[in-house]
Amino acid sequence: MNRALVLVALLSVVACKETIVVGGLSEVASMRSIPNRDLDILFVIDDSASTGDKQARLAAAFPQMMDVLAQVEGGLPNLHIGVITTDMGTSSSGGPPGPAVGVIGQGGCSGVGKDGVLQRTQQMSDAWLTDVEGPTGRVRNYTGTLRETFGELARVGYSGCGFEQPLAAIKRALTNPVNTGFLRDEANLAIVILSDEDDCSLKSSAMLGPESPALGTLHSFRCFRFGVECKEDANTVGPKSGCIAATASPFIDELDPFIDAVLAAKSDERMLMTAAIVGDPFPVAVELRTPPGGGTVQPSLAHSCVVDAPTGTEVADPAVRIAGFLEAFPDRSSLTSICSPDLTNPLQIIGASAKKLMGDTCLDTSRLADTSVELEGVQPSCEVADIRDSAPNAATVLPLCSSGAPDCYEFVADAAACPATDDHLRVKIRRASTVADDSWTYIRCQLAR
Repeated sequence: MNRALVLVALLSVVACKETIVVGGLSEVASMRSIPNRDLDILFVIDDSASTGDKQARLAAAFPQMMDVLAQVEGGLPNLHIGVITTDMGTSSSGGPPGPAVGVIGQGGCSGVGKDGVLQRTQQMSDAWLTDVEGPTGRVRNYTGTLRETFGELARVGYSGCGFEQPLAAIKRALTNPVNTGFLRDEANLAIVILSDEDDCSLKSSAMLGPESPALGTLHSFRCFRFGVECKEDANTVGPKSGCIAATASPFIDELDPFIDAVLAAKSDERMLMTAAIVGDPFPVAVELRTPPGGGTVQPSLAHSCVVDAPTGTEVADPAVRIAGFLEAFPDRSSLTSICSPDLTNPLQIIGASAKKLMGDTCLDTSRLADTSVELEGVQPSCEVADIRDSAPNAATVLPLCSSGAPDCYEFVADAAACPATDDHLRVKIRRASTVADDSWTYIRCQLAR
């Protein structure tokens, strides 16, 4: 979505995805002028054989993500939280599901798998967790605590299909009628992927055909061979460079259909964010490796990261396709490594990204110019303006509250809302008059040189 933004005579006209410079000022935050505290979070969790411990680490770190979201003005947002798995069986975008492969329950794949259906536990009365503000307190559709209930929900098991299709699962989840009610039209949407292998969303179930010279061994290496393009031949042993999602594969889908499906879920892309806790997208290399259970060495995708976990050494493969998917959502995505014994930091980063959707006015003053060397701490130079989508060439500039204006802004130290910065400074906006539904507020400050 592109629109012209004009602020007095100093504003340069740019696309909304770009940094906006106003008289030497740079955009540091933007949000709806009327705060939107509704947030739908869709977790896409790998349920293949190697992910049980990673699911447990996700569950353990989940409270830290909620702690970050609770820093939003007004406290914890109005939440819908849903969980799907990466198991789409042998289904593909190009036709009906193919024949079952492997041993079902031990990495085998069959039919439509879990079909993007939201998972549930006995503590839940719906197929998603609801935790919203009510007239007399929080209204919930589950028993126990949010931490406990999500902890059980996130442990989706490890008997799913070993050819993970997280992007296809997202697309299906957003349109599957059995999930009706999870997505709220006016809510922000955050999508979080947890997987130790890259996406293998099928264009044709023939990709799962028997071993042959054309396809090679029935092994997840096929997902890389047919789903990723590098400067070097994928079939040869050695490091690879310039790797991106394949654009003309007969077997694996391009990224565009999945990006379009996510964008279609919201009327405004500024209400969207994506995140992934996956294998580092590089280095990428092919090696010869003995398959599990022994046998002849065969080409395999080299693991891009390794971690010593309490249960032993764990690995993950380069998530080239998933990284490409996230890149379609600039400034509204985060990619962190699954190769960590503790997922607290990745979940905090995701929480901070989701916090921005609802209006994060905390200032990282380490990046800002100091306008007064005499006063203690950084004294920023900023401007705050409201701009309507229906009138993008007009701006209402808010003055500092020290001017006595009823609609104004001020800088306040707020350790509860901004614990991650040293001085905890944020912009607090005060309003006496109403603003239009399509109004967005932009904070622009002078950056340190």
